[in-house]
Amino acid sequence: MENILSFISGANHLLWSGPMLFLLLATHLFLTFRLKFVQKKVFKGIRLSTKSSDDEKGQTSSFAALTTTLAATLGIGNIVGVSTAVAFGGPGAILWIWLTGVLGMATTYAECYLGIRYRKLAKDGTYSGGPMYVLEHGLKSKGMAVLYAFLTLAASYGVGCSTQANSITNVTSSLWHFSPYIVGIVVAVITGLVILGGIESIGNLCKKLVPAMGAFYILACLVLVFMNRDYVLPAITLIFRSAFLPSAVVGGFIGSTIKTAARYGIARGLFSNEAGIGTAAIAASSAKTDNPHNQALVSMSATFWDTVVMCGVTGIVIVANILKNPASIKGLPASDLTTAAFMQLPYGEYILGFSIIAFALATLIGWSYFGEKAVVYLFGKEGIGTYKLCYIVMIFIGAVLSLEFVWQLSDLINALMILPNVLTLWILRKEIRDTE
Repeated sequence: MENILSFISGANHLLWSGPMLFLLLATHLFLTFRLKFVQKKVFKGIRLSTKSSDDEKGQTSSFAALTTTLAATLGIGNIVGVSTAVAFGGPGAILWIWLTGVLGMATTYAECYLGIRYRKLAKDGTYSGGPMYVLEHGLKSKGMAVLYAFLTLAASYGVGCSTQANSITNVTSSLWHFSPYIVGIVVAVITGLVILGGIESIGNLCKKLVPAMGAFYILACLVLVFMNRDYVLPAITLIFRSAFLPSAVVGGFIGSTIKTAARYGIARGLFSNEAGIGTAAIAASSAKTDNPHNQALVSMSATFWDTVVMCGVTGIVIVANILKNPASIKGLPASDLTTAAFMQLPYGEYILGFSIIAFALATLIGWSYFGEKAVVYLFGKEGIGTYKLCYIVMIFIGAVLSLEFVWQLSDLINALMILPNVLTLWILRKEIRDTE
């Protein structure tokens, strides 16, 4: 097992230290210019997400499809990922995270546009779509489509299931000393009750849970911004300056280079919003719409909320706190910079703990749908019951086990999912339109 872990870790280091980041950033930039800065229509996408479209083809509303995507992407990456980016890449990493979100919206738009164009209607009236259908029917590559579906299925058990369940038990164990076994059972039961109802049940919960947990977390961050208001402008200035200039040791920060800031910022941003992985198109394909352009705009706004807003405000809170209280981070693990900032609030550790639990639970539910659609593509609807049972069992297993191997394997699977999906975007680039 150690040899396998060492091999996977080495492959991840090779892929994510340069080639994968360059490929994704190049794709984001290319699509941004090709679509003539489609990002400027993000607020139109937000408006469209609130409009009902019951007379159009699909299973769920645009808003339900959007919140399902957000449920899968809003997770510990918005909290722990930003914290480690600042710790290893310096304050400039925050700007790179933000830029990755801004540029990544174009890639999310392109994925979802193609996903809806090539979605398929089943005999029971349900729609299925996503990169596997684009690969088969757009790129005419059944083999790559099957590979992508298998990788999506594997990722649902890893990054979408085991790692999130483990994050929940870590929080509940540290704050309340609950048994991981008991928590694992409770989380498995709660998730099971939701996912057994299918996309309608998942969409209905996500419509309520995602806006509530997002508003709760942002409100807490805004309170911290107000408490540290004298340090907010210096924090933003430091973030911009450090992104493009080598930074020396300042306050509680380690020194960092431009390359280091870009590396950790881009990597954490990409992991947070999943633009380029293609999963957003799976949720978008279930939406009630006859217009790929409009739904792609709606889905694009998920990247805006996830990375531009959530990661951005988290980063400002962290940097402002370090400038105000540099002694507060001495000796802390890289993942605890957000915790140090929230300790300024009354019961701050509990507020952050509840946020992490809610985000992780939402990710569990959102990713269950992505895995389900991969199963439908590979084995038909007959495999859904077995998949859901295995998914529920994996929640419990992930809650009680050490997950270094799963984290490393999930990183590798993500990289392998990106390759065929991004290849498709480049080859089918002429089919992607920013028009009604």
